[in-house]
Amino acid sequence: MDSYRLLFILTELLPGATLETIYMTFTSTFFASILGLPLGIYLYVSSPAGLSPRRIPYNVISRIVNLLRSMPFIILMIVLIPMTRRIVGTAIGPTAAIVPLSIAAAPFVARVVESALAEVERGVITAAKAMGSTNFQIIHKVFIPEAMPALVSGLALTIINLISYTAMAGAIGGRGLGDLAIRYGYHRFETDVLIAAVIVILLLVETVQITGTLVSRWLLSRR
Repeated sequence: MDSYRLLFILTELLPGATLETIYMTFTSTFFASILGLPLGIYLYVSSPAGLSPRRIPYNVISRIVNLLRSMPFIILMIVLIPMTRRIVGTAIGPTAAIVPLSIAAAPFVARVVESALAEVERGVITAAKAMGSTNFQIIHKVFIPEAMPALVSGLALTIINLISYTAMAGAIGGRGLGDLAIRYGYHRFETDVLIAAVIVILLLVETVQITGTLVSRWLLSRR
């Protein structure tokens, strides 16, 4: 590749693609958390070991969550194209990719929340009940504060998964680093661009992982 062309790609296209990936990742994480947090809380509360077991609703919602989690993301993106067009007016671009990214990550967030709440010690819950706390108060003042380190670790994993999903979104018009790697690195055989995009993705993943670990440890130390 011509050195001037490579310099243009690395200084002009790579930063923009990186910002698009960050935008898609963190915006979809926000919406996935809005969808997944209450869903995960309900899954735990209605589970056999929860505060208010409800077998039928739990089994139905749990199977739907499992179905969405098992669906390949690129297929989910294609299936959701009509919905994406209705919500944002287009099925192409970073903003359009946020719709399937959020829906794909929400079931993962729900399972993370359910697992984190299940790890809270039963003695703490028993003490809260003995003091006359309602289920809502137990969730708000006991479960969520106690499970916060696990929730932060799970959020970091969610963000890492979404970074990989954004790379797949680039294959069908989502742009970002995935689109840059495919359009220039793969289709045009520009290996340097492909390597640069992969390095940036790995740096993003490592940054999120380290940050999540540090915040989780800090929360544990303050208990």
